[in-house]
Amino acid sequence: MKILTFPGGIHPPYNKDISIGEALRTAPPPETAIVPLSQHIGAPCRPAVTKGDEVSEGQVIGESPSFVSSLVHSPVSGKVQDIKKAFHPALGYTEAVFIERDPGKEPLKYTSCDSEDLTQKELIEKVKKAGIVGMGGAAFPTHVKLSVPEGKNIENLIINGAECEPYLTCDHILMTRKSAEIIKGIEILIRVLEPKNTYIAIEDNKKAAIFAFEKLIRESTRKEISAARVVPLETKYPQGGEKQLIKAISGKEVPPGGLPLDIGFLVQNVGTALAIHEAVEYDKPLIERVVTLSGDCLERPGNYHMRIGTTVKEIVEKLGIEFRQDPKKIIFGGPMMGIAQPGTEVPVLKNTSGILFLSESTAKDLEEKPCIRCAKCVDVCPVNLMPTEIMRNVKARRWEEAEALNVQDCMECGCCTYTCPARIPLVQYIKEGKTALLKKRK
Repeated sequence: MKILTFPGGIHPPYNKDISIGEALRTAPPPETAIVPLSQHIGAPCRPAVTKGDEVSEGQVIGESPSFVSSLVHSPVSGKVQDIKKAFHPALGYTEAVFIERDPGKEPLKYTSCDSEDLTQKELIEKVKKAGIVGMGGAAFPTHVKLSVPEGKNIENLIINGAECEPYLTCDHILMTRKSAEIIKGIEILIRVLEPKNTYIAIEDNKKAAIFAFEKLIRESTRKEISAARVVPLETKYPQGGEKQLIKAISGKEVPPGGLPLDIGFLVQNVGTALAIHEAVEYDKPLIERVVTLSGDCLERPGNYHMRIGTTVKEIVEKLGIEFRQDPKKIIFGGPMMGIAQPGTEVPVLKNTSGILFLSESTAKDLEEKPCIRCAKCVDVCPVNLMPTEIMRNVKARRWEEAEALNVQDCMECGCCTYTCPARIPLVQYIKEGKTALLKKRK
């Protein structure tokens, strides 16, 4: 079978073998859950509870009148200790609900319900009520993505199982341990979107996952699933980007400033498909997810079911995590697009795919040197930008010139920074340019 890919990209050390061999385990629920009210792209939620309230697992604690937003639910049963600013892994200090878990309350057991006769609108409403967002990292509200604007048609549905970030294996373990449930989530997506084609895209270093889905498709009696195709992709970073998946599978390109739906595509992560299945079939809100714990500091990396709102501090203490050496950096996400954290009082969010503990020898501080105009950054850029030209304009505060170079199309994948022999932090300059232009528009 032909292995598909896109132009550009890099091949960093993947370091996935250190966590993939372990069983999928469950982390204990947090004693105190810190639940930020903004865990999604769009309007932040307002508190739906007050200090001192008793809350139940799965109860809505954050809501917004905005369509582009996502409900936030309590991950545990207990008492609202406080509602105040807390550190957010990506946004700095934001409003959060602090919930002290009641150890006398048993975790809820979710029972299946009949969803066969639900309409497309009813299915989307269930997704909305569950507070599901894109779990591959973007955290875009899923009900918004599924509400295709009038005049647009989704002809191609891509299920993203690429998981190209080094170290991360949470999607891989879901695809091998929960493949049947993911297929049910895909079936729901097909019912909502009615695409002509459905592709399950998986990098070719995940052969067990490819085999699992090919077997399920071959044995399925549902016509929606039996017509789906597993598409093996070259193992290359950032193969899991939406635009890169579309380019690899179809050869088509999303226009600058455009969206996949502009050319008839919609992409959903495998973890999101699983969450959709649980929301529709069990009325289960998104209060937990699988997170990879990895890095060269850990004695025993692995993947864990974790409640949203569990802090790194509690994870380390409750799981009895042992370190080979003290970590220099704790990163939420992968090493390419993840964000280094200032401490351990940081909670797991809906889109937290991994927590990395990296040593000083791995997380090196590199000295920036003058650009040698080698154009390696241009060669590897997966969206055909000129990173050094953008960098020069950002340094000179020439925002209009940076905008003309399509700085806003940068996906901040880090390929340019990784490959730069002068060790120029190109992504940092590009982020600065994007932020400046955003402020200028406001």
